[in-house]
Amino acid sequence: MRQTRLNTRHIAASWLVAAAMLGSATASAQTAITRGEIIAGTCYTCHGTHGVSPSTIPSIDYFQPERMTEILRSYRAGLRASTVMGRHASGYTDEEIVEVANFLGSLQKRGK
Repeated sequence: MRQTRLNTRHIAASWLVAAAMLGSATASAQTAITRGEIIAGTCYTCHGTHGVSPSTIPSIDYFQPERMTEILRSYRAGLRASTVMGRHASGYTDEEIVEVANFLGSLQKRGK
């Protein structure tokens, strides 16, 4: 009886250790989501997933980060005509614009 009780405890402890190891391995395997990626998610509503537009709204997946930064800053400053983009861009700081431009620039270019 005593041997069975010890074996049961040993098995239960082994399962707990295995579960903890699996949990930590899973957590370390996850990738961090950047602020640029989060902001880019709002762009996908109009410009399509990963910036590839399924409609007449322009795709934005082919812009280099420097060009995207310039365009967004122009919208924010009111130097570029727009119906919606000026309002979107006005909500972002220079740092956020650079982050979203870098994220979109890092995507594999798919185009239309």
